[in-house]
Amino acid sequence: MDLESVPVALSAGCRNAMTLPDLAPYGNEMLRPRADDFNGWVELLADPLRAKHAYWHLVLSGDPARGAIRVGVRNGNADVRMYCAKALDHLVDEESFPELVSLLDDSDDRVRVDALRALACDRCKDTLCRPEKAEVLNKAISLLRSDPSPRVRQMACEVVARWVHTDADAERALLEARDRDEHPSVRKKAGWYSLGGTIHRKTTPQSDS
Repeated sequence: MDLESVPVALSAGCRNAMTLPDLAPYGNEMLRPRADDFNGWVELLADPLRAKHAYWHLVLSGDPARGAIRVGVRNGNADVRMYCAKALDHLVDEESFPELVSLLDDSDDRVRVDALRALACDRCKDTLCRPEKAEVLNKAISLLRSDPSPRVRQMACEVVARWVHTDADAERALLEARDRDEHPSVRKKAGWYSLGGTIHRKTTPQSDS
């Protein structure tokens, strides 16, 4: 199975059927960590040539790799932090949510984007753990209003929208972004999730009457 097919396999629930060694054909076995040396695999996330292999090894290893990924969130290399944020999109649990939320303050906009994506997306999660409003919403609103990166502000729309039907501040922030953000892509995305938008209408809770 090649790397391009791995995300498809994950979404189809095939993770347990995959064999990890096939994902990391490095040639020289002396340069390759043991399969269960997850700290070693996290360090490989800094290597552009091996980062994707290491990332999928960690994700496909599941719960045993989570501790090393949590440590990697604080790595000095931004690529490592980015891949760890991506990995937590699949493997986050209640104990690792604080590390994921901490990445919203990361100096690298790629890391902030992937942290927001992990907080916004339910589809990829292997656990039932979901972000708590008190831990996430105010920070996401702040990023939506003032982050210098349009990509971060776009992704912040999705996190804020988790509470758009139940929280007035979330609704207000999305309307402001729809009407006032300087970047057209942010205004467009905020429009989807704010009052009257396509996704807002689709996600509006149905009344019991």
